[in-house]
Amino acid sequence: MNNDAIFDKDCRDCPRLATFLDDVSEKHPDYYCRPVPPFGSADARFLVVGLAPGMHGANRTGRPFTGDHAGILLYQMLHKYGFATHDQSVAADDDLRLIDCRITNAVKCLPPDNKPVGNEINTCNNFLANELRTLPENSVVMALGGIAHRAVIKALGMRQAEFKFGHAVVHDAEYFRLLDSYHCSRYNTNTRRLTAKMFDEIFAKARELLEN
Repeated sequence: MNNDAIFDKDCRDCPRLATFLDDVSEKHPDYYCRPVPPFGSADARFLVVGLAPGMHGANRTGRPFTGDHAGILLYQMLHKYGFATHDQSVAADDDLRLIDCRITNAVKCLPPDNKPVGNEINTCNNFLANELRTLPENSVVMALGGIAHRAVIKALGMRQAEFKFGHAVVHDAEYFRLLDSYHCSRYNTNTRRLTAKMFDEIFAKARELLEN
């Protein structure tokens, strides 16, 4: 994997995000406060695509879905289905390892209110497009939420109208399958839009797709 093509730790191409990270860094000097790199195996066949780093999660720790509520259920499921060595991700320097799996985000920098705007998603999309090209044939990409789903479709140059987001929907996308899921955010789990059972079923489907 060419890390320069899929991630730039010094990227400041989105002025609003760069300025916001500077402001957050002043308030929280011990936070990571930079573009958050993908985490996991370079040759993984399973890629999980989230939306963006969380303020007190990945933006604090420097690892996707680490240190906040959204990562709790995700890492439990990754471990249950053999994609992670532990069921918790505590810090970027812990001994957790992902197995045949990588986690990335559609937008690599923390956005204000967890809401990137369209031009920020588009600016970061080239990194995602390059990352998708590293996947082996017959891989599975799990999109967590509609924005991640649409970012994947855009990165492939495919028509959004032909690939609508839907929880548990599987799309044939060139050389891999795209599996949609509601995002494992605190809001979605608290409102039970996404339950642990629903997320478990998504991961069971991902494992089935990879093995068959």
